[in-house]
Amino acid sequence: MAKTRRDAAPNQEWVLMYRGGLTQARIAELVRAPASTVRYHLRIAAAADPGLRPAHEAAAVRKTMVTAQGLERMQQLVAMVQETGRYPSTNAESTSERTLASWLQRRREDARAGTLPPAFREGLAVLPGWEGKPRAEADEERWQVRLTALVAYRAAGNDWPRHKAFITGEEHDLGVWLHTQRYKARRGDLDPQKTDALDAAVPGWRTGRPRGRRAGSHTS
Repeated sequence: MAKTRRDAAPNQEWVLMYRGGLTQARIAELVRAPASTVRYHLRIAAAADPGLRPAHEAAAVRKTMVTAQGLERMQQLVAMVQETGRYPSTNAESTSERTLASWLQRRREDARAGTLPPAFREGLAVLPGWEGKPRAEADEERWQVRLTALVAYRAAGNDWPRHKAFITGEEHDLGVWLHTQRYKARRGDLDPQKTDALDAAVPGWRTGRPRGRRAGSHTS
């Protein structure tokens, strides 16, 4: 994280981001610093450089401009998603798909910052969920999916899943996840609400299998 000490103002990285058209709120979000601290740094920078605010405003306007290339990218993205049923990946072998993935990521960032041009917002609206989910929300959803899977796994008569390297498939995936929850709980790092959810859904999750129990000897 960049330094946020007020006696180090102005932070040049934040100044460049602001000059590039990002809002103060978006900068604070990206660098994980208090919004008040970012405002302080930028106020100091603007006092020393009267051209900073005009440069920011001009860059912000450019960010909202829709080019012919941008519209073409949007059409390519919509066609791909409607044809394949998935969004482009930044790890794809195809250069064109990686390009679309990067373009989509920038549009998602624009949407969260409130700077997405109406033409893009209206055009992308035909793709449900195109904006994606904030990381915290996605992580929470994955956690709930794992918990539901563990409940179903135990209800099917299985013993507690193991996480050893020689285990594969669903048992291994659930075992690694459950091992992580136990580790966090022992360190006091597991969210209390998650602890309560585990206690209610799968009682005994903290201890799991008694030592020495053979695989397949499940008892309720």
